[in-house]
Amino acid sequence: MGTTHRMNHIFRADKRTFILAMDHGSNFNVLPALKDPGKVIRACASAGADAFLSTIGMLDKFADCFLGKGVILRIDGGISFLGANDKPLQTVVTPEQALAMGADAIITMCFPGSRFENETLSSLARNIQQAHRWGMPVVAEALPRGFEKSEDYRTPANITFACRQAVELGADIIKTEYTGSIESMRELVESVYAPVVILGGAKKVPERQLMQEIRDALDAGAAGVAMGRNIWGHPDPAKYTAAIAKLIHEDATVEQAMKELE
Repeated sequence: MGTTHRMNHIFRADKRTFILAMDHGSNFNVLPALKDPGKVIRACASAGADAFLSTIGMLDKFADCFLGKGVILRIDGGISFLGANDKPLQTVVTPEQALAMGADAIITMCFPGSRFENETLSSLARNIQQAHRWGMPVVAEALPRGFEKSEDYRTPANITFACRQAVELGADIIKTEYTGSIESMRELVESVYAPVVILGGAKKVPERQLMQEIRDALDAGAAGVAMGRNIWGHPDPAKYTAAIAKLIHEDATVEQAMKELE
């Protein structure tokens, strides 16, 4: 009951969602684009974002800026981009603590095939069980081999496997990379019995390219997006948010959505 209620804070009645990822600062440098996160959160909440991926600090300090939208708290961390990349992510907030802070859901990583797969997969399973005791949904960020690059680390088959494993462990929402084609993305969505949202990736992507990728993912059956730096790093995050929301909730074409940026 509680899980369904909180899922409705994240998804609209059309069963789609636009999640704006604002959780990068727990591990990566987000300056200067997110120097004033409250301003960005408030503007994008007004422009059409349905929910936000948040850090502990943002949820604590900028609660009013979310304007009642869904908040998904990043609960893993403990490392940074300045480190040696030789240690796994740790659970730094429990699901119960996230609930006490006012989060509607939690998000944690899932890295099958990585050298730390035993830590990330067992942590995911434990956190799911703990969260479900409180009726809290869990988002699994499912990425094969994590960020350890190899020839097959982001093949459609491996991405699909990572997502399926996460849902087998009990995840309620899957966040993952777009597979590269409508056909392979449709195969993923049909193989995963939970809503799938696509992430934006580490690189800045041209507006039209990103919107075409979103349009293709939606046409393949994806439930929306969970994207961040391409949006809050844009010269006008609110306009970009409105354009993407039009794609997701109005089934706009890329051309129609691009007009929001004019």
